[in-house]
Amino acid sequence: MAACEDGRMSWVLTILGIMALIVLHELGHFGMAKAVGMRVERFSLFFPPTIARFRLGETEYALGSIPAGGYVKITGMSPDELKDVDLRVAVRGYSMLAPWKRIAVILAGPGMNLLIALALFSAVLLSGSVAGVGSLNRLDPSLHSLRASTSVLEVVKGEPAQRVLRSGDKIAAIDGAPVTVTSARARIDAHACAGAPKNGCRAATPVRLTVNRAGRTLTLSLFPRYNAEAKRMLVGVGFGSVKSYGALAAAGGAAGAMWHATTETLTGFVRALTSSKTRHEVSSIVGITKDAHETVQAGASYALVFLGYISLVLAVINLFPFLPLDGGHVLWSVGEKLRGKRISLAAMYRFSSVGIVLLFFLVINGVSNDIGRLGG
Repeated sequence: MAACEDGRMSWVLTILGIMALIVLHELGHFGMAKAVGMRVERFSLFFPPTIARFRLGETEYALGSIPAGGYVKITGMSPDELKDVDLRVAVRGYSMLAPWKRIAVILAGPGMNLLIALALFSAVLLSGSVAGVGSLNRLDPSLHSLRASTSVLEVVKGEPAQRVLRSGDKIAAIDGAPVTVTSARARIDAHACAGAPKNGCRAATPVRLTVNRAGRTLTLSLFPRYNAEAKRMLVGVGFGSVKSYGALAAAGGAAGAMWHATTETLTGFVRALTSSKTRHEVSSIVGITKDAHETVQAGASYALVFLGYISLVLAVINLFPFLPLDGGHVLWSVGEKLRGKRISLAAMYRFSSVGIVLLFFLVINGVSNDIGRLGG
């Protein structure tokens, strides 16, 4: 019963985390629109049907019944919307204000997601969490936030160490003898299978580990398994320890990880359009939610890195230069400034149509992949 309740709670936390990223994105638009003097008609937490609302000044604040994010309604997002609007209101419409103000409002949404990613990645580096920094290091191998150590960096799911060792354990000795990283691997490999080694065969004798865990010394044992790809006996752990970070170093490391992840996201998008193999790996919100649920179950530090990465991806995708994405609005505001006059909405959407079709294709492809995975 407790396991079932924990599972339900992790799903709740997962969905709340993803929804929070979307709502904070809209909050960025909302705050900047207010700051530059635009007329914000409504800020809604969740989508209609509306179940509660109140008005404060000129803005209505609403609570919707569909918990899938939120939205901000700004007066005059299109010039056509202002035809029948009182002039005193129209002059504060989105389309009537200077291009730089429009760009600031639009960039505030992705900017909020970038700040969230920076904050979460920095927090993980500052925390010194072995599991969290390890997962961040896998996101950006150039981060160099790990160093050689007999401390357990991660425990691989389904491997012999899963129920025996924990992330952060320091292996002091194996079979009674002190070890380094190199000698630890050699001593584990010395416990061979009975007979010729086959992939997955279990060692004939257990490895006895002396482990320092949270100030206690424990004696544990487990049976390694042979891995044909590695050509040696493994227990399913990654070794390493985390470098210490100050606030500035953590922010710098987080920014570097964000840059690496952004370039990987962009190249991955191109590969998904040109490679059928890559397209089979694309996930929709269904698959992303499932992955997020698994990281929440793996621990808070894993979840923070994952949510930071999703926040970063939301920012990157929203900056693609196609309407109705944020990048499309920025592109046409810049175009209007350079051209010196308005660009028709029809021209904007003609330009954007190709990009939106490609994005829609990837979304449908991701949903199809997730249905296939869920169906086994």
